[in-house]
Amino acid sequence: MSARNNAANKAAARERLRAEREKQARRDKIRKQSIVAGSGVVVLAIAAGVVLLVHHSNKPSAWEAAAKTTKVVAPENTSGTDGTTVVIGKSTAKKTLVEAEDPRCPICMQAENAFGTTIHKDVDAGKYKLQYVGADFIDDHDNGQGSKNGLSALGAALNVSPDAFLQYKAAMYSSKFHPDENDDKFKSDDYLIKIADTVPALKGNAAFQKDVKDGTFDAWALKMAAKFNKDGYTATPTFKVDGKDLTVPGSQNPPLTQDQFDSVIAPALK
Repeated sequence: MSARNNAANKAAARERLRAEREKQARRDKIRKQSIVAGSGVVVLAIAAGVVLLVHHSNKPSAWEAAAKTTKVVAPENTSGTDGTTVVIGKSTAKKTLVEAEDPRCPICMQAENAFGTTIHKDVDAGKYKLQYVGADFIDDHDNGQGSKNGLSALGAALNVSPDAFLQYKAAMYSSKFHPDENDDKFKSDDYLIKIADTVPALKGNAAFQKDVKDGTFDAWALKMAAKFNKDGYTATPTFKVDGKDLTVPGSQNPPLTQDQFDSVIAPALK
């Protein structure tokens, strides 16, 4: 091989090596840029996630928003400030039985199942009117939502009719649907609608269901619960006639059986 050919081969080899190095350098640069860009996307994604988390943590809950609103939508068939006076019955009835309850209250369930039907019949017959006062103190005790959500749903039923309200309240307190006090099951709109489907006037009622899901009467429910506290009630159930508690003779306990109710309501109506 001549010296000239040998020199040319070496030059060609050097050129190939230089070209390969430049090609590899370009690859390394592109890979580095991709890594940096990818890291930027990850950082941006993390930052966006943090912003979203902060936004959601700062966003008030539906109940917080309801508590702050100045616009209270009251159901039909109510009166008084913010519609918190709920009186059902014939205007000719001279006496009014006040009934204070918490939807989650197990003792209220016991009373409703014992003589709730009697109260409904007496009201229909005009023996007395029924004034309902709702409470949410069990929610306050365990940071729940079922008491006030149940009240809001009762408001949706009252918006349909007083009879729908009474039937729905009875269904909520039934042994079939009323949950254990420690089970905040009434916080579920779907569960409340499931109960409502056992009431003829509420079954498949699109307007009622929308009011429950939209929380139309959430603010009203909170106002109702505030009335319970403002008026000095301390326990549920509480029954009153003419401002006096109906209690089992010899105790401070409310009636919880049919016989006990009969024994206290009769003298109260005289």
